[in-house]
Amino acid sequence: MAAIPDAVPKAEPLHRFANRPYQVFGKDYVPAAAPAPFRQTGVGSWYGRRFHGAPTSSGEPYDMYAMSAAHPTLPIPSYARVTNLANGRSVVVRINDRGPFHSDRIIDLSYTAAWKLGYAQAGSARVEVQALLPGSEVPLQLASKPQAAPQFPTQATITEPTGVYLQLGAFSSREAAETFRARVYRELAWLSDAIRVIGVVSVFRLHLGPYRSQDEARSIADRIQSELKLRPMLVTR
Repeated sequence: MAAIPDAVPKAEPLHRFANRPYQVFGKDYVPAAAPAPFRQTGVGSWYGRRFHGAPTSSGEPYDMYAMSAAHPTLPIPSYARVTNLANGRSVVVRINDRGPFHSDRIIDLSYTAAWKLGYAQAGSARVEVQALLPGSEVPLQLASKPQAAPQFPTQATITEPTGVYLQLGAFSSREAAETFRARVYRELAWLSDAIRVIGVVSVFRLHLGPYRSQDEARSIADRIQSELKLRPMLVTR
């Protein structure tokens, strides 16, 4: 794996759907509309064999041996330099997926990228993430004005069967919703309830249920929160 080269920043068209605003477990995310100055410090993690070959938010199959990463808001695709603050090691990765959606993590690296940074065995490390310009390995300078987030029309309310649901997220494309639904099923192998994509105009919500009562729904929400560190929203129709 030491011989696997870093990703090389290059100009690529942005993904049609993966850069739209979305919501996961009640939290709103607004991806950057274009490469822009960005620096972030926090906990980096990694994902590996369990997701190898599964579709990423870009539609590409995840390759645990590629120099790639998942980030909640950096453009897809784009490039970033990630530095392990404990040992000074750095790698360049290509952002092609969304996540992590754990509140205490800022980026999910491929297994190889985490291995090269020296924290694959530990599982996580404190890292610095810096956006890179296409064709350059020099981080973008944090000097320009922040870009306005793209605006999307207000959506209508959808009619659903009466019941109690858990909302796992809201997305502006069906593709993104389906990708996250598959990820939830992979991470929660015990989950047997159906996760439905409820679509109206350009909002696609993931609803789990219905349940017979709010208490029953809350017990499932508690278990999801304990494993994913994310709290589903309780929705009553």
